[in-house]
Amino acid sequence: MNYKRSSPILALGLGLLLCLALPARAGSVVVAVATNLAAPMKVIAQDFERDTGHTALLSFGATGNFYAQIRNGAPYGVFLAADDETPAKLEQEGYAVTGSRFTYAQGRLVLWSKNPKLVDPKGEILSLGRFERIAIANPKLAPYGAAAIDVITRLGLISAIRPKIVEGANIGQAFQFVASENAALGFVAMSQVLVGGEITEGSAWIVPGTMHTPIRQDAILLNTGKPNAAALSLMAYLKGEKTKRTLRAFGYELP
Repeated sequence: MNYKRSSPILALGLGLLLCLALPARAGSVVVAVATNLAAPMKVIAQDFERDTGHTALLSFGATGNFYAQIRNGAPYGVFLAADDETPAKLEQEGYAVTGSRFTYAQGRLVLWSKNPKLVDPKGEILSLGRFERIAIANPKLAPYGAAAIDVITRLGLISAIRPKIVEGANIGQAFQFVASENAALGFVAMSQVLVGGEITEGSAWIVPGTMHTPIRQDAILLNTGKPNAAALSLMAYLKGEKTKRTLRAFGYELP
Protein backbone atom coordinates (compact mmCIF):
# COMPACT_ATOMS: atom_id res chain seq x y z
CA MET A 1 0.00 0.00 0.00
CA ASN A 2 1.33 3.39 -0.93
CA TYR A 3 1.10 6.38 1.44
CA LYS A 4 1.42 9.93 0.27
CA ARG A 5 3.45 12.25 2.45
CA SER A 6 1.53 15.41 3.39
CA SER A 7 3.16 18.59 2.23
CA PRO A 8 4.36 21.13 4.85
CA ILE A 9 1.96 23.73 3.39
CA LEU A 10 -1.04 21.39 3.71
CA ALA A 11 -0.11 20.53 7.30
CA LEU A 12 0.23 24.21 8.15
CA GLY A 13 -3.16 24.94 6.62
CA LEU A 14 -4.87 22.18 8.60
CA GLY A 15 -3.23 23.46 11.78
CA LEU A 16 -4.53 26.96 11.20
CA LEU A 17 -8.03 25.69 10.53
CA LEU A 18 -7.93 23.67 13.73
CA CYS A 19 -6.86 26.71 15.74
CA LEU A 20 -9.61 28.82 14.25
CA ALA A 21 -12.19 26.17 15.10
CA LEU A 22 -11.24 26.17 18.78
CA PRO A 23 -12.87 28.77 21.06
CA ALA A 24 -10.70 31.45 22.59
CA ARG A 25 -9.25 30.41 25.92
CA ALA A 26 -11.74 31.21 28.67
CA GLY A 27 -10.51 33.09 31.68
CA SER A 28 -11.76 34.13 35.09
CA VAL A 29 -12.01 37.35 37.07
CA VAL A 30 -12.48 37.89 40.79
CA VAL A 31 -15.25 40.44 41.30
CA ALA A 32 -15.91 42.52 44.42
CA VAL A 33 -19.70 42.89 44.60
CA ALA A 34 -21.71 45.08 46.97
CA THR A 35 -24.03 42.83 48.96
CA ASN A 36 -27.24 44.44 47.72
CA LEU A 37 -26.34 43.12 44.24
CA ALA A 38 -25.92 39.50 45.35
CA ALA A 39 -29.11 38.03 43.85
CA PRO A 40 -29.01 39.71 40.42
CA MET A 41 -25.25 39.32 40.08
CA LYS A 42 -25.50 35.55 40.53
CA VAL A 43 -27.87 35.52 37.55
CA ILE A 44 -25.66 37.87 35.55
CA ALA A 45 -22.56 35.76 36.28
CA GLN A 46 -24.31 32.62 34.98
CA ASP A 47 -25.39 34.44 31.81
CA PHE A 48 -21.89 35.87 31.41
CA GLU A 49 -20.25 32.44 31.58
CA ARG A 50 -22.82 30.93 29.22
CA ASP A 51 -22.45 33.73 26.67
CA THR A 52 -18.68 34.35 26.82
CA GLY A 53 -17.06 31.27 28.35
CA HIS A 54 -15.42 33.45 31.01
CA THR A 55 -16.07 32.93 34.70
CA ALA A 56 -16.85 35.67 37.23
CA LEU A 57 -15.79 34.62 40.75
CA LEU A 58 -18.02 36.66 43.05
CA SER A 59 -17.12 38.00 46.49
CA PHE A 60 -19.87 39.85 48.40
CA GLY A 61 -19.40 42.49 51.07
CA ALA A 62 -19.76 46.10 52.15
CA THR A 63 -18.49 48.78 49.79
CA GLY A 64 -16.38 50.39 52.51
CA ASN A 65 -14.71 47.10 53.39
CA PHE A 66 -13.88 46.44 49.74
CA TYR A 67 -12.32 49.89 49.49
CA ALA A 68 -9.91 49.03 52.31
CA GLN A 69 -9.16 45.57 50.87
CA ILE A 70 -8.42 46.93 47.39
CA ARG A 71 -6.04 49.54 48.79
CA ASN A 72 -4.30 46.73 50.68
CA GLY A 73 -3.73 44.68 47.54
CA ALA A 74 -6.75 42.35 47.34
CA PRO A 75 -6.70 40.68 43.90
CA TYR A 76 -10.07 41.85 42.59
CA GLY A 77 -10.26 42.66 38.89
CA VAL A 78 -13.64 44.41 38.83
CA PHE A 79 -15.48 46.30 41.58
CA LEU A 80 -19.27 46.69 41.61
CA ALA A 81 -19.92 49.20 44.37
CA ALA A 82 -23.11 50.33 46.09
CA ASP A 83 -22.20 53.98 45.50
CA ASP A 84 -20.36 56.19 43.03
CA GLU A 85 -18.03 57.88 45.50
CA THR A 86 -15.90 54.85 46.42
CA PRO A 87 -15.00 53.85 42.83
CA ALA A 88 -14.22 57.52 42.11
CA LYS A 89 -11.80 57.61 45.07
CA LEU A 90 -10.08 54.43 43.90
CA GLU A 91 -9.70 55.95 40.44
CA GLN A 92 -8.28 59.19 41.84
CA GLU A 93 -5.89 57.33 44.13
CA GLY A 94 -4.49 55.21 41.30
CA TYR A 95 -5.97 51.81 42.21
CA ALA A 96 -8.29 51.62 39.20
CA VAL A 97 -8.16 52.23 35.47
CA THR A 98 -8.86 55.86 34.59
CA GLY A 99 -11.98 56.30 32.50
CA SER A 100 -13.38 52.81 33.12
CA ARG A 101 -15.94 53.85 35.74
CA PHE A 102 -19.65 53.94 34.87
CA THR A 103 -23.01 53.82 36.69
CA TYR A 104 -24.60 50.42 36.14
CA ALA A 105 -27.73 50.93 38.29
CA GLN A 106 -29.48 53.06 40.87
CA GLY A 107 -30.63 51.25 44.01
CA ARG A 108 -33.99 51.43 45.76
CA LEU A 109 -34.41 51.43 49.55
CA VAL A 110 -37.27 49.56 51.25
CA LEU A 111 -38.47 49.44 54.85
CA TRP A 112 -39.40 45.79 55.24
CA SER A 113 -40.76 43.42 57.86
CA LYS A 114 -41.41 39.71 57.70
CA ASN A 115 -44.64 40.42 59.57
CA PRO A 116 -47.27 41.02 56.87
CA LYS A 117 -49.17 43.47 59.08
CA LEU A 118 -46.40 45.59 60.57
CA VAL A 119 -45.20 48.02 57.89
CA ASP A 120 -47.80 50.26 56.26
CA PRO A 121 -47.42 51.53 52.67
CA LYS A 122 -46.45 55.03 53.88
CA GLY A 123 -43.93 54.03 56.54
CA GLU A 124 -45.91 55.58 59.38
CA ILE A 125 -44.79 52.71 61.62
CA LEU A 126 -41.56 54.66 62.10
CA SER A 127 -43.29 57.57 63.83
CA LEU A 128 -45.55 55.25 65.85
CA GLY A 129 -42.48 53.47 67.23
CA ARG A 130 -44.28 50.19 67.89
CA PHE A 131 -41.21 48.02 67.51
CA GLU A 132 -38.17 47.14 69.62
CA ARG A 133 -35.47 46.79 66.97
CA ILE A 134 -34.89 48.16 63.49
CA ALA A 135 -32.04 46.89 61.33
CA ILE A 136 -29.87 48.95 59.01
CA ALA A 137 -26.51 48.38 57.35
CA ASN A 138 -23.50 50.12 58.87
CA PRO A 139 -23.85 53.66 57.50
CA LYS A 140 -20.08 54.20 57.59
CA LEU A 141 -19.44 51.26 55.28
CA ALA A 142 -22.67 50.65 53.34
CA PRO A 143 -24.43 53.29 51.21
CA TYR A 144 -27.82 51.69 51.89
CA GLY A 145 -27.18 52.21 55.60
CA ALA A 146 -26.29 55.86 55.00
CA ALA A 147 -29.51 56.23 52.97
CA ALA A 148 -31.50 54.76 55.86
CA ILE A 149 -30.05 57.35 58.24
CA ASP A 150 -30.96 60.04 55.69
CA VAL A 151 -34.59 58.90 55.76
CA ILE A 152 -34.86 58.67 59.56
CA THR A 153 -33.23 62.09 59.93
CA ARG A 154 -35.48 63.66 57.30
CA LEU A 155 -38.51 62.39 59.21
CA GLY A 156 -37.20 64.02 62.40
CA LEU A 157 -37.05 60.65 64.16
CA ILE A 158 -33.33 60.08 64.62
CA SER A 159 -33.34 60.70 68.40
CA ALA A 160 -36.31 58.38 68.97
CA ILE A 161 -35.14 55.58 66.68
CA ARG A 162 -31.37 55.57 67.25
CA PRO A 163 -31.59 53.49 70.49
CA LYS A 164 -33.54 50.82 68.58
CA ILE A 165 -31.09 50.50 65.68
CA VAL A 166 -29.14 47.28 65.19
CA GLU A 167 -26.42 47.53 62.56
CA GLY A 168 -25.38 44.86 60.14
CA ALA A 169 -21.88 44.88 58.69
CA ASN A 170 -23.53 45.16 55.27
CA ILE A 171 -27.02 45.21 53.77
CA GLY A 172 -27.01 41.41 53.58
CA GLN A 173 -26.60 41.11 57.32
CA ALA A 174 -29.24 43.79 57.93
CA PHE A 175 -31.62 41.76 55.78
CA GLN A 176 -30.83 38.60 57.76
CA PHE A 177 -31.68 40.37 61.02
CA VAL A 178 -35.17 41.07 59.66
CA ALA A 179 -35.62 37.73 57.85
CA SER A 180 -34.75 35.86 61.06
CA GLU A 181 -37.03 38.21 63.02
CA ASN A 182 -34.21 39.27 65.32
CA ALA A 183 -35.33 42.74 64.27
CA ALA A 184 -39.01 43.53 63.70
CA LEU A 185 -38.25 45.58 60.61
CA GLY A 186 -35.36 47.13 58.75
CA PHE A 187 -34.14 49.14 55.80
CA VAL A 188 -33.04 46.77 53.03
CA ALA A 189 -32.43 46.84 49.29
CA MET A 190 -35.43 46.25 47.06
CA SER A 191 -33.46 43.57 45.22
CA GLN A 192 -33.45 41.51 48.43
CA VAL A 193 -37.24 41.31 48.77
CA LEU A 194 -38.46 41.47 45.17
CA VAL A 195 -39.62 38.17 43.65
CA GLY A 196 -41.00 38.13 40.12
CA GLY A 197 -41.33 41.90 40.16
CA GLU A 198 -43.34 41.95 43.41
CA ILE A 199 -42.73 41.96 47.15
CA THR A 200 -44.50 38.72 47.98
CA GLU A 201 -43.52 38.19 51.62
CA GLY A 202 -44.09 40.37 54.67
CA SER A 203 -44.94 44.05 54.49
CA ALA A 204 -43.02 46.98 53.05
CA TRP A 205 -42.75 50.68 52.39
CA ILE A 206 -40.88 51.52 49.21
CA VAL A 207 -39.00 54.66 50.23
CA PRO A 208 -39.31 57.56 47.76
CA GLY A 209 -35.93 58.30 46.22
CA THR A 210 -36.31 61.97 47.13
CA MET A 211 -35.93 61.12 50.83
CA HIS A 212 -32.27 60.14 50.65
CA THR A 213 -29.11 60.70 48.67
CA PRO A 214 -29.45 58.81 45.36
CA ILE A 215 -27.90 55.36 45.53
CA ARG A 216 -25.95 55.50 42.28
CA GLN A 217 -23.95 52.30 41.93
CA ASP A 218 -20.77 52.38 39.87
CA ALA A 219 -18.60 49.67 38.35
CA ILE A 220 -14.90 50.15 37.78
CA LEU A 221 -12.03 48.15 36.31
CA LEU A 222 -9.29 47.75 38.89
CA ASN A 223 -5.60 47.73 38.01
CA THR A 224 -5.39 43.96 38.55
CA GLY A 225 -8.08 43.50 35.92
CA LYS A 226 -6.50 45.67 33.22
CA PRO A 227 -4.57 42.81 31.52
CA ASN A 228 -7.35 40.27 32.16
CA ALA A 229 -9.54 39.42 29.16
CA ALA A 230 -12.30 38.10 31.44
CA ALA A 231 -12.38 41.38 33.39
CA LEU A 232 -12.56 43.45 30.22
CA SER A 233 -15.29 41.20 28.88
CA LEU A 234 -17.32 41.51 32.09
CA MET A 235 -17.11 45.31 32.05
CA ALA A 236 -18.56 45.28 28.54
CA TYR A 237 -21.18 42.67 29.45
CA LEU A 238 -22.47 44.81 32.32
CA LYS A 239 -23.50 47.44 29.77
CA GLY A 240 -25.46 44.97 27.65
CA GLU A 241 -29.22 44.62 27.32
CA LYS A 242 -29.37 41.20 29.01
CA THR A 243 -27.73 42.62 32.14
CA LYS A 244 -30.07 45.62 32.09
CA ARG A 245 -33.12 43.35 31.91
CA THR A 246 -31.90 41.39 34.92
CA LEU A 247 -31.27 44.53 36.95
CA ARG A 248 -34.73 45.90 36.13
CA ALA A 249 -36.30 42.61 37.20
CA PHE A 250 -34.69 43.02 40.63
CA GLY A 251 -36.06 46.53 41.09
CA TYR A 252 -33.07 48.63 40.10
CA GLU A 253 -33.46 51.82 38.14
CA LEU A 254 -31.08 52.30 35.22
CA PRO A 255 -29.16 55.47 34.38
